[in-house]
Amino acid sequence: MASARILLVTGHLAAPALRRMAERLNRQAQLACEVAELDIQVAALMNTRWLASRLPRFLARHTGDDSCPYDRIVVPGYCTGNLEELAAQSGLPLERGPKDLLELPDYFGQSTAPEPLKHRAIEIVAEINHAPRLSTAELLSVAERYRTSGADVIDLGCVPGERWHDVGRTVRTLRQAGHRVSIDSFDRREVEAAVEAGAELVFSVNSSNIDWAAALPAELVVIPDRPDDFASLVRTAERLLASGRPIRIDPILEPIGHGFASSLQRYFLARRRWPDTPMLMGVGNVTELTEVDSAGVNMLLAAICRELDIGSVLTTEVANWCRSAIREFDIAARMVEHAISRGALPKGLGESLVVLRDRRLRWSTDEEIAEWAGGVRDPNFRIAVTASGLHLFNREGHWRGTDPFDVFRRMLKEADDSAERLTPEHAFYMGYELAKAAIARTLHKNYRQDEPLDWNFLTVSQSAAPTHNEPEPTVPESAADRARTDP
Repeated sequence: MASARILLVTGHLAAPALRRMAERLNRQAQLACEVAELDIQVAALMNTRWLASRLPRFLARHTGDDSCPYDRIVVPGYCTGNLEELAAQSGLPLERGPKDLLELPDYFGQSTAPEPLKHRAIEIVAEINHAPRLSTAELLSVAERYRTSGADVIDLGCVPGERWHDVGRTVRTLRQAGHRVSIDSFDRREVEAAVEAGAELVFSVNSSNIDWAAALPAELVVIPDRPDDFASLVRTAERLLASGRPIRIDPILEPIGHGFASSLQRYFLARRRWPDTPMLMGVGNVTELTEVDSAGVNMLLAAICRELDIGSVLTTEVANWCRSAIREFDIAARMVEHAISRGALPKGLGESLVVLRDRRLRWSTDEEIAEWAGGVRDPNFRIAVTASGLHLFNREGHWRGTDPFDVFRRMLKEADDSAERLTPEHAFYMGYELAKAAIARTLHKNYRQDEPLDWNFLTVSQSAAPTHNEPEPTVPESAADRARTDP
């Protein structure tokens, strides 16, 4: 069966690199790609009005008539305008491709988007620490932030030795705002007031408070008297189960260096002893008390919980390295559920927890950048990253190095016209982009000029750089209009 014929549209600067990419796609992906080099220097400056006349003319010159022998015509990702309208008017099979030609293998290799991670089997209880010391407005603000991040239940963490007289009113306020609420206290008056106001879960019950806690009309989290005293956990749990009380068993996860592995073993023991009883794990003892980025830790803990059928976790966001821990666990639990329910690996699932580095690195080589720089005929600056360093270039020169300050200073010294035209706004822009490029190179992330670095769910959008929207194939002198590396 013949391969689909694909026409990749570009301009003069990107044409050599795109032809090499087309050869690679034809060889490795068994496609039939051809390149349409239109009469424009910078492909990113194309728009649909300009394409409406140029593309049919190209087809007429290269195919003998104005019909289209291609199954797909892929235009640059930065091409502005209504592509669907142009396709309907021209009858051409047009589609907007990626913004970077290095992304074309993925573009053609993935026919469908990753499945949405809709389901997780683990409930997230998010604790607001030292809740009595916060105002009602502050509590509502934190609770809403936690809920937006994925929390199912808001836990009010009380302060031992400081009785919270307004706990009932606070619980009612949170309930009126649509939150499910739990209370974390050993103070009887605090707990009873919270449960009366609508708290549905009580942290925690052991031999010290079981006599009065057993009468509470709420679900109880059962813990041992000491983390290493599994026998006390058994006594408390069995007494409550015998009375028909709804409980969750929490053997208590210990911090690393304080019995972490042994505490994990107790979760295995508890699951074997009570195969059908709900369990809970307080993951904050590891995420909060380990100075390491918490995303990977949350992923492993979510996997342990899911494989042991631990249906809920208690977490929080106190330490700065844990400030997105709730969202991380929400994503991790969905990834784990997807993997386990399908017997698959937790990979290629879209909203990834790979935040520090990128999933796949797409850097050009020094030779490719040199070829590109040699073809530039306009004053607009391009910035690129390779394994050897940072690259800054326009028609006046090509400056490279590992230090962005040094690269910029050498450009100012050697590019007379560019230095003379440099406005404060453009200088700020170049400094910002060079800083992004330096971060990308340091962390081995992909860099694309005028685009934010990709931190996955932590990515913050930036103001878009102005784009060129005129239909004529000219490169403007304005410093605000810059070229990109696209097909």
